[in-house]
This record gives sequence, C-alpha cells and structure tokens, in this order.
Amino acid sequence: MREPRLGDRTAALLTRCTFPRAGSAVTCAVSGGPDSMAMLALATAADCIVTAIHVDHGLRPGSAAELEVVAMAAERFGASFVSKRVDIEPGANLEARARTARRSALPADALLGHTADDQAETVLLNMLRGAGIEGLAGMRADRRPILSLRRWETHRLCMELGLDVVDDPTNRDPAFRRNRVRHELVPLLDDIADRDVTPLLARQARIFRDVADELERQADEIDPADAPALTRVSHAVACQAVRGWLRDCSDELHPPDAATVERVLAVAAGDIKATEIGAGWRIERHSQRLVLVPPARPLS
Repeated sequence: MREPRLGDRTAALLTRCTFPRAGSAVTCAVSGGPDSMAMLALATAADCIVTAIHVDHGLRPGSAAELEVVAMAAERFGASFVSKRVDIEPGANLEARARTARRSALPADALLGHTADDQAETVLLNMLRGAGIEGLAGMRADRRPILSLRRWETHRLCMELGLDVVDDPTNRDPAFRRNRVRHELVPLLDDIADRDVTPLLARQARIFRDVADELERQADEIDPADAPALTRVSHAVACQAVRGWLRDCSDELHPPDAATVERVLAVAAGDIKATEIGAGWRIERHSQRLVLVPPARPLS
C-alpha cells in the first residue's frame, strides 16, 4: 500500500524538485543513503510510478542488509523494487571503477539523488582537475530531480519520516579526494567567505551550464573532422567541437584536457601533421580531414 501523502514540508520541497508529471513512470537509483532515500519518498509524493533500483557493489560487509533497507522503503512507499549486483576487483581507482560499474547497471534514464552540495563539490573537484567550462558547469539537472535541495534537507526528511538509512563509511575516508573537498575544503571556503558557498557554487554552475550548452549547440553545427571548418569558427566553438568528438569516439579515451584539444587544433590548422591524444590513439590530417587513428593492435 502506498504511503499516505506527506506533510507540508515535503510539499514545499517538491516545489524545488524537477520530477516528471504525476503518473509518469520513473526509475530511481537508491543506494540506501539519505539523499537517494529522500528522492524515493519525494518521487512517490509527486505521484510518479516509481521503481527503486539498488546496485550492490559487494565492496563492504553487510551489503545485503543495505539492499533490505531499500527494499523495505520501496514497499512502504508503494514502489517496485529491483536489485542488481556488480563485481569490482580491488585495486587502483576503486571509486571511479565502482561509479562506472554502477552506471552500466542502471537504466540510461534512471534518476539520481544528487543535491546542491554534490553539485558544489563537483564544481570544485573539476576546478582542481583543470577542467574547462563543461567541468565548471557541473552536473546536468536532467536526471537529478533533487539537485536544488540541500543535503541537510534530505537528511532531515529521512529523520522526520523515520526512514532507516545506510551509513556508508567510505564517505568519510580522506583517501578519496571528494571527501576532503566535502569535509575540509568546503568548510574552509565557508569560513573564508563568511557565508555558505554551496548556493553560490551551484548558481555559478547553472550560469556556466547555459554557456556550455550554447557552445555545444554551435559546435554541433560543424563537422569536427573538417579541418578548414575548425579554423573558420571561434576558438571556443572549435575547442568544444573537438572535445565532444574525442569524448564520444572511444571508451578507451579519457576526457581530453585543454592541451590535447589545442594540439588537435594545431593539426587542423596545418601547424603540425599529427598528434597523440592518449591511450595510443592519434589524430592525423589527410586531404583536409582529421582522421582518428586507433592504437596498433599486436598480431596474435
């Protein structure tokens, strides 16, 4: 049986969420943490037809109990429930590999429980990586219906609803850079600025997103492999076109950094004949066209 309609405070939170219209079928990725559990509750309060999907990485003892927490919440709110298991080998880049595995297990349109605090942290992390305007634009809001809510609001909602939630100890592990940004950098910025910087960073992300989307629109109108075309548009649009091309052409390639993009534009301009772009891939110019050359495969 569906949980009765929630109170006035939840209704106020819903006005800042971007769930589809009532009656829409949605899939919510629910880890069992407060943010995704609040999203589950809010999605059902928005009268969506909800399926909660839990992905078990098997990285922590007791992960089966976490699955039960999500299953019980789904039953309470009248949502369907699906569980998936992914196996991740220990080793380097564990967090990134776990994130990739989780995304591959989720439907492409699954809703994600990221908040404004997550957005602020993402902007800062991207800044530390030297990301361009796309990085400073943070996460897109398309599949993140609670992106305008604060983390303290989702935690409070779970408390008020009496929801059991999963406490993930890795969220406090300083070995992960995001945790240091969350627990050290953001509080320091709050102190220096003498204000809560999260709304500021989230607002800046929205501004950069508008600019990034306009650049992408213009970049989509040109063929990034057409060398003369890249030299006729503005530098910003040419960079966006090349960045998007390289980002989408192979899973083996990392997102290109600014130096890589500039080298590709130098090939387009004829300043150099070819350039390496990472993972053994190259860009060459032949008859006014840029050609993406995969790494040579050893003979078997």
